[in-house]
Parts: sequence; structure tokens; C-alpha cells
Amino acid sequence: MDDNYFFSLKNRFTPGFRSEKSVTAPAFWFIFQDQKLLIDTTKIGTDAICACSPEQLGVTPTFSQFLGRYGRTNCFVAEVQKSPTSLPPSVEFKGLRALFGTMDDDLFILAGKAMQILHWHKEHRFCGKCGTAMKNRKTELAKICPACDFVSFPRLSPAVIMSVTRGNQILLGRAPRFPPGMYSTLAGFVEPGETLEEAVKREVREEVNIRINNIKYVASQPWPFPHSIMIGFSASYVDGEIEIDNHELEDAKWFSVRNLPALPSKITIARLLIDNFIKSCSPRV
Repeated sequence: MDDNYFFSLKNRFTPGFRSEKSVTAPAFWFIFQDQKLLIDTTKIGTDAICACSPEQLGVTPTFSQFLGRYGRTNCFVAEVQKSPTSLPPSVEFKGLRALFGTMDDDLFILAGKAMQILHWHKEHRFCGKCGTAMKNRKTELAKICPACDFVSFPRLSPAVIMSVTRGNQILLGRAPRFPPGMYSTLAGFVEPGETLEEAVKREVREEVNIRINNIKYVASQPWPFPHSIMIGFSASYVDGEIEIDNHELEDAKWFSVRNLPALPSKITIARLLIDNFIKSCSPRV
């Protein structure tokens, strides 16, 4: 598969806004409690996702919404305040980050979409202009204020992530929140009025005091923690010595292929950028 589509859904998904909740129709229910997803930890693939609505499990949801259809399967998101009492021990609520790389890629993307919509619902219940309770629009994924007609769409926060190379070396940084020994590519949010390329240059300059050029788009990845889209680039070193921003990083170094540290998961865009660097350094036959 082309790297540009590496993080796309492999099967067709058709967004929707209304659906009849047929008991017999196949369904994926992405049911959350305290930002954790209900999942059967003993199953893999599509069987790991709940096929029953909260009501069928004996729980009244505080929020539920139709997401669309994955192939012929209806997809819903719901939030509950208490756990169903009749579930087997293998079915539990788990954080989405803990499921990263362990569940089916498509289902993880859909679960991320569901969680982002849930965040949006919780954070945009009232109009930002006049304070009136918002209502769902029937024709699109949006909320409208019945008092002043202000329309709110799901929030999306664009962030750039970039591999910076110098010959056969790659620049990797370490944030305090990373697992022990792990380094990754630099990243940061896009600011108002910036192009993506300007954001790449600024983030690298701010975090490590390095100047770069030859900025090229590589791929993007939805990142539901809580509502980002990661936009990946490659770039080349121009000049400067590493001086880290201690508020963002605790270390940053140049690494060759032979001395790479612990790296991010294989299904992250950071790892894709690093793997592309590794491939570029491999001898060509």
C-alpha cells in the first residue's frame, strides 16, 4: 500500500447521522465510560467490539449517536455512567491508548472517530456565542443553536510531525512522558495563520534550535487524544547546534541507523517517518 494511505481505513465507511436501531442488523457499539472503551479482551478482530446497545446490556446511556456504516455494519457511539452488571469477566473498559496496536487497525480508527465525536458532544453542549443549549442538526454532523443559529462542527486540532535528517543521521527527541529509553520525531500543533510548512520550521527551531529546509509531505494520521490530525513531513538539516526546549523535551540527539534507541509503535506516523529514514540508508541492490 502507498505510504500516503497507510493510516486510512482498509474497508469502506459511509458516514451517517440517523439510523433505525434494528435489533437484527449487525452493529458495532463503541461504548465508553470515563474515556475507556468496552471491549472483549479475549477476542480479536471485529468480535472484540460490542455488538449490543447499552439498553440491550441493561444500561441507560447518557449519550448515543449513529456514526455511519462500516461496510454493511451500523456503527454507534455511546457513553454510560455505570458498567453493565451481566458481562463476562473478559469484557471490560480499557483506555484507547492501551489498545493502540493490539486491536484491528480499522476498528481502532473507528473507535478513535467515536471518541472524538463523544468529546465534541461533551465540550459543545452549549452555544459559545449566547450560552443556549445546542441541538443536533439532522442533515450533517453539526450542532446548531436554536436561539442564534450558531453552528458548531466537531473540533479538529492539526499538528505537524517531522523527521529531520542530516546525511545518514536522524534527529530524535525524548519527552518526559515517553516510556523509558524511547525517542521519537519532533511534533507540535499548528498555530493560527500558519502554513503547515511554517509550523514544521517553527517547531524544530523552538524545540531544538535547528534550521531546516526541503520540507516534504509524507502522510497523515488521525490521532484521537483527544482530537488531533497528525500531518507528517520529512525535512533536511541546514545548520545549528541542538539546544533543547526544556519545557518540551528532556533530550534530543542525532542517531544513525546503527545506534537507534527504542522507537514508537509500528502503527504510528512517527514510526513510519523513522522507517522511511531507515529504508533511505539501506544499500540498494
